[in-house]
Amino acid sequence: MQSPANASHPPNTPKVAVLDGEGLERLHAIIARHAGSEGPLLPILHDVQAEWGMIPEAAQPIIGSALGMSRAEVYGVVSFYHDFREAPAGRHVLRLCRAEACQSVGADALAEQVRGALGLDWHETSADGRLTLEPVFCLGLCACAPAAQMNDRLVGRATVQRVVALAEGAR
Repeated sequence: MQSPANASHPPNTPKVAVLDGEGLERLHAIIARHAGSEGPLLPILHDVQAEWGMIPEAAQPIIGSALGMSRAEVYGVVSFYHDFREAPAGRHVLRLCRAEACQSVGADALAEQVRGALGLDWHETSADGRLTLEPVFCLGLCACAPAAQMNDRLVGRATVQRVVALAEGAR
């Protein structure tokens, strides 16, 4: 398995979003839309991710400066919430629940087997750019754990066979 630092990125998707010229203007427009609102950081980050498919590292100090925050504070929020990404995801995202309820019924073994079957580690994207594997902490399916999610489709009582079949269908 590759380490996250060497994870593949989807074809035709830049590894780093360029924030000069038009990109910088778009970032400033996003920030301006939320100026004066209470607690603007999360809405700004959601809009930035919708724009670029990720939170570019170069955007973080600009956002921080506009909000009177340090780059470290912005990064802390980006790295804390699993929905924010620092690299583009594949066309399909497979999430496996890592919360305690799922762990109590075999999620660790499920995750290990799925990672091995797909040849992906957490936060990695397949070489063809079609699939990204992510851990998630609770999908709200505790009563039917272990749980997985493929794009918007939730899967309760997930098995290796079901999850790998979903992932292969996405490829």
